[in-house]
Amino acid sequence: MLAAQRRELLLERLRLNGRIIAKDLAAELGISEDSIRRDLRDLAAAGLCQRVYGGALPASPAIADYATRQGVEVPGKQRVAAAAAALIRPGSTAILDGGTTALAVVRALPLDLRATVITHSPTVASALAEHHDVEVYLIGGRLFKHSMVACGAAAAEAARGLNADLFLLGVTGVHPEMGLTTDDADEAAMKRALARQAADTYVLGSAEKIGAASRFAVLPLTEVAGIVTDVDPAHATLRALSVPILHAT
Repeated sequence: MLAAQRRELLLERLRLNGRIIAKDLAAELGISEDSIRRDLRDLAAAGLCQRVYGGALPASPAIADYATRQGVEVPGKQRVAAAAAALIRPGSTAILDGGTTALAVVRALPLDLRATVITHSPTVASALAEHHDVEVYLIGGRLFKHSMVACGAAAAEAARGLNADLFLLGVTGVHPEMGLTTDDADEAAMKRALARQAADTYVLGSAEKIGAASRFAVLPLTEVAGIVTDVDPAHATLRALSVPILHAT
């Protein structure tokens, strides 16, 4: 089997099985485990998988640039956003993450909502301008342009003074073993800092993120109150998640 054919097979196995175990696939194909690992390195370099110990997991489409992500799974994000927006109760204080799903949450909020929203995303903050009864607090810091959010020491320090009822967390991967992940270390640290300041954290988990993984851990699944997702309840990955699921319809 040619290298290109092996890589096509690897991608198909990732799509069907949700993971690759290098040792098992090498034995099945009658080739060396090193050959499989080289193929996985090449696929990971192309952004087509996420290498983990012993094999690989699907890479998340959510690691693409901000402009590209605005066109990824739009109907699914809108369903998740509508369900997540309902978690922000009148009179409450909510921390809203950055990214395209968080922006969709803002668009799903009732215009007459009275609440306080804290965000480290200038995009999310500006989108709340039409919500005249929403008090908006914007956390500043170094702008991470991939997700249009503030990160770094100044942003993390500002987060320590907050107290919120709810944090709506955006990630690029939701996986039973890898937990919640994203593709930038500073962004992952900022998300953890915000989660520590909220009574409950809910994950914005549209379909392209379920079963995928990225390089940096954000939180273990045990530290969130639930995952808001539009994925079918019968999905194998959802059944393997040890966390409450809020199904968006």
